[in-house]
Amino acid sequence: MKTNFLFPHRFKKAGWIVFIPAAILGSLYLFFDYTPGFLHFQALFIDNESMFSATNNNLIDEISGVFTIVGLLLIAFSKEKNEDEFISKIRLESLLWATYVNYVVLIIGMIFVYGITFFFMLIFNMFTILIIFIIRFNFILRKLNSQ
Repeated sequence: MKTNFLFPHRFKKAGWIVFIPAAILGSLYLFFDYTPGFLHFQALFIDNESMFSATNNNLIDEISGVFTIVGLLLIAFSKEKNEDEFISKIRLESLLWATYVNYVVLIIGMIFVYGITFFFMLIFNMFTILIIFIIRFNFILRKLNSQ
């Protein structure tokens, strides 16, 4: 089976190198309100009353979010050392399974979670589909390798 859309295997290590610091940085921002001064900038945003408004913004959340997603994508969609059709099948099933779980969690959150907590749940939901996929895919691979 052709795997034209997967990254080379060496990108998996790069993904971990990008993901771990980004996740730590995002956690520091989220749980301890860590905002380094050198990342404060004037930012333009679209608002309802005027076309553009300016505000002071710290880019820590944008940087950590982007790098977390990039790292997770590299981890999730890098080829295995021996990528074959069976691994491709496991990859597809894991992605399908992760999508189902992700949207079940989102639906439950839409029904039972409100306010700012729902907003934080949506932020985490951006990452959970990739995290669930990585966990399940690697769990199935390890389970098969141990047999």
